[in-house]
Amino acid sequence: QVQLVESGGGLVQPGGSLRLSCAGSGSTFSGYTMGWFRQAPGKEREFVGAITWSYGITYYVDSVKGRFTISRDNFKRTMNLQMHSLKPEDTAVYYCAAKRGTTEWGILSRYEVWGQGTQVTVSS
Repeated sequence: QVQLVESGGGLVQPGGSLRLSCAGSGSTFSGYTMGWFRQAPGKEREFVGAITWSYGITYYVDSVKGRFTISRDNFKRTMNLQMHSLKPEDTAVYYCAAKRGTTEWGILSRYEVWGQGTQVTVSS
């Protein structure tokens, strides 16, 4: 059974940095796409970025391009989200998710497995 567990959330000041991790188990994730989503209070869950597990191709929503970077460690089966220049509007619960295949990486409903989420709060 595939499972995902996020870690690394917390409180950070505007302009600061934070690194989230997603530890996977139950699969080699070969052929998978791993994604990051976030949900702010009162808003729908939205796509942040994704990475194809086998080739490491990354995709990002425009609002985080140049600030966020997704990477993965195939051996450790972990995915990371490095966030810089954080803004108050980045405040949300961040979720990692996994789907088989490398298409439709921005569509929430295509993801089959989800982590429990980790809170990121950007505030002074």
